[in-house]
Order: sequence, then structure tokens, then C-alpha cells
Amino acid sequence: MSDHASIYTHAARWIAQLSGRPVTFLLAVGLIVVWLITGPIFDYSDTWQLVINTGTTIITFLMVFLIQNTQNRDTVAMQLKLDELIRATKGAHLSLLDLEELEEKELAAFVCQYEALAAMGREQLQKGRPDTGTPEVVSRTAPPEKSLSRRKPASAKG
Repeated sequence: MSDHASIYTHAARWIAQLSGRPVTFLLAVGLIVVWLITGPIFDYSDTWQLVINTGTTIITFLMVFLIQNTQNRDTVAMQLKLDELIRATKGAHLSLLDLEELEEKELAAFVCQYEALAAMGREQLQKGRPDTGTPEVVSRTAPPEKSLSRRKPASAKG
């Protein structure tokens, strides 16, 4: 089964690279020009129209799968690269790794946290202070244990 997957992956990459070249576009335009020129020869018949309609429909149908395959691979590669940057950055929140796997509600909680960070940064700028740093954020929409950073334990004095 992996042989079939690798054959498909290899073919998908090859076709995606080939279809994105200017020469391929020019060939497609040339094919359409030839089809248009042959219109009067075939009296613009239903068969003449069916040829271009069928051809473009089949090509479009197959290209959807190739584009999706390419998009999936690119997305996974980009997510892994971003995950590695997060992992390698000192002080970064590891809870941000693999966010693309979360449900919408969980993602919304992270969005709220980062919106709060942005608001804090704008407030700092308005006061003439820098908006840099790594402030602690505890979400107002998610319980503290699900927030980006954990609250520091209260001191015994306070």
C-alpha cells in the first residue's frame, strides 16, 4: 500500500510542478486557440462544444485532487516548521504546538488570550512605554489550567 502512496505522491508532485510552468499555460492557451479555429470547420456543432467542455471538466476534476494533495503537504510542512520554532524559542508556550488539531471553541480561547495581549501592548504604547516582552496572560474565557501560562502560586505572606 505504501508503494501506491509513494507512486501517487511522486506523480502528484511531478504533475503539480509541470502544471505550474509557463510552458504548460501556453500549451493550454494554444489548445483553446486551436479549438476556436476549428469551430467554423465543425459548424460550431454540439460535438465541437462537447470536446472542450468534457476536456476541461476532466482536467479540472483531476487538478482538484492534485492541488489538495499539494496543499496538504505544504500545510503539514509549514506547521512542523512553526512547531519547531516554538519549541526552540526560550520562553515560548508549548501549548501553542499543534493548535491546528484543536476544536473551534479551544482555538477561540487562544484567540481571546492573544487579543488581550495585543490590547495590553497598545495600552503600553499609548503610555509611551515599549510593547515588547512576554507578559503572563490568563484567559478570561478559559479556566486558568487551560490558559497559555499558569498562574504563579500566591505567596504565603499575601
